[in-house]
Amino acid sequence: MHQLLRRLTCMLGAAAFCTVAVAQNVSAPANQPIPNTMEERVKACTSCHGQQGRGVDNVYFPRLAGKPVVYLYNQLISFRNGTRQYAPMNSLLAYLPDPYLYKMAEYFSAQKQPFRQPATPAVSAQVLLQGQSIVNQGVAARQIPACNACHGTALGGREPGIPGLLGLRADYISAQLGSWRNGVRRAQPPDCMKVIATTLKEPEIAAVSAWLASQPGNANAPSVVAAGMPLPLDCGSQQFHPVAAVAAPVRATAIVERGRYLARAGDCIACHTVPGARIFSGNRPMPTPFGTMYAPNITPDLATGIGKWNAAEFYQMMHSGRGRDGTLLYPAMPFASYTRISRADTDAIFAYLKSVAPVNNPRRAHALRFPYNNRSLLVGWRALYFSEGEYQPDATQTVEWNRGALLVQGLGHCAMCHTPTNIFGGASAGKAFEGGLIPMQSWYAPSLTSNKEAGLGDWAVKDIMDLLQTGVSHRGAVYGPMAEVTYNSLQYLAEEDIRAMAVYLKGLPGKDSGSRPAPALPTAEIAQVFSAGKRIYEARCASCHASNGMGKLPNYPPLANNPSVEMPSAVNPIRMVLNGGYPPGTARNPQPYGMPPFAQLLTDAEVAAVVTFIRTAWGNHGNPVGAREANTLRSATLD
Repeated sequence: MHQLLRRLTCMLGAAAFCTVAVAQNVSAPANQPIPNTMEERVKACTSCHGQQGRGVDNVYFPRLAGKPVVYLYNQLISFRNGTRQYAPMNSLLAYLPDPYLYKMAEYFSAQKQPFRQPATPAVSAQVLLQGQSIVNQGVAARQIPACNACHGTALGGREPGIPGLLGLRADYISAQLGSWRNGVRRAQPPDCMKVIATTLKEPEIAAVSAWLASQPGNANAPSVVAAGMPLPLDCGSQQFHPVAAVAAPVRATAIVERGRYLARAGDCIACHTVPGARIFSGNRPMPTPFGTMYAPNITPDLATGIGKWNAAEFYQMMHSGRGRDGTLLYPAMPFASYTRISRADTDAIFAYLKSVAPVNNPRRAHALRFPYNNRSLLVGWRALYFSEGEYQPDATQTVEWNRGALLVQGLGHCAMCHTPTNIFGGASAGKAFEGGLIPMQSWYAPSLTSNKEAGLGDWAVKDIMDLLQTGVSHRGAVYGPMAEVTYNSLQYLAEEDIRAMAVYLKGLPGKDSGSRPAPALPTAEIAQVFSAGKRIYEARCASCHASNGMGKLPNYPPLANNPSVEMPSAVNPIRMVLNGGYPPGTARNPQPYGMPPFAQLLTDAEVAAVVTFIRTAWGNHGNPVGAREANTLRSATLD
């Protein structure tokens, strides 16, 4: 069926970029060290929310400065886990750990004065009086409490998790209440704001928003301490998501610990866990060209998980792609790779899965279009694209190389993204690991071969290791699907296993042409686009990526001579310019530096111009980009 159904494994995926640099012959300034400060690390946030998070004149980018730290932290957690939906924020925070998000919240909470004052809405005095009455007195007849009963008499907020209401635009307040009213925004249960927003009438929401926006912002308005002070409604906003702590080690058998390690190497969590939900409880949607599939619950729940399975049945599933009852599995489950795993290793994984907490979560049915919902078609797919059998070591290679081959070909199932597939979802064996566009995800998985033009041919083993395990290296940084792989899986692997993978990848054969093609002669139109892109880069990007495109290593990656920038498809650099992002927060890089999103600042033509500049400056050999390409990706990834 289809080997690119998974949500992950875009190895070296969006490796290295941002926007771009200056002209080809401009000398680079001294490579100043990157400040080791939170102010530097949160530039990806302040590009939208204003200096130190003090707000800008845009309804979508409110003030962060001075809000209670727990409130800010809970909001960041909600965006990361997807319980609060706003695509740029969901993308930006997807692979950052709890402690880093808490440090961000602490930084913005400490920025108290001064913050921007919004414009006073042009409404009647009667509307303002109505808003003032609701804020200070509530609506007793409908059991709506006064706003200041929760947010403090001075409306400066209430610790630990209720924000101040001053210094906010009327349209922002109205939009937030509307989001609660429509179910787009949710708080921890019990959701008191949902109750209030659905009880207030729309004219009342407009009046409250207008009056609050008309009041002068006061950075020194005190936050009320909630201890011992009951709220008028039960409110989940007071609950604190504790920062993840290092838990006391749980005593487990050797086979369970081995299984935990192997399950991480296989990145099982990426398909079988919805962000923010219980581990391995399933039902994570997997969009494919054939419809949407849902990963099953693999906790040991007797009714909805694998509680009734035995080790032999689990091995059959991993090895032959058949369910407990013999049903043929869709190859969204990477059994074509997992078949290489030994029985001992699958037994260990099974033992680990049986040790996790059971979760009763019935599986959602796949939503596949006809004829793909007919499993009998899988017989033909398997005959063409599936070869069953455990990995057999190559006697001509080293033990290290063979270990890397087993991890890459087997548990890592890297070929599912990095080998092109045909319209039936079958792998093109003759193009193994040569890279390709990942369907439904709008990311391009680059070549992992030793091709020097587009692959890893001139990468050092150390650089490959750093990228896989840390998320950043002197050659690039991981974003998109590969960030998920590093975050959930590779950061936890032993140094010797990461090195084995790097050694194997370094040895993959390539198809070098011997020399790079000369850049196409610029037309007048391309030259104009290049010039416009250069100006944008100089204004927005050179401070991080350097005027010669060499970056500030390893935190701001190079753009010059970067295969991910020059690939046949421009989707990766376009997406990075639009969405920005942070590399994954890993044990070796727990507080990564991020790239701001520019979707809200640049038009489609400007995005196309700066990406064209990146792909053609400094001797890069990429093709120019058009505004239509930028618009297509903007619509696909931000709407």
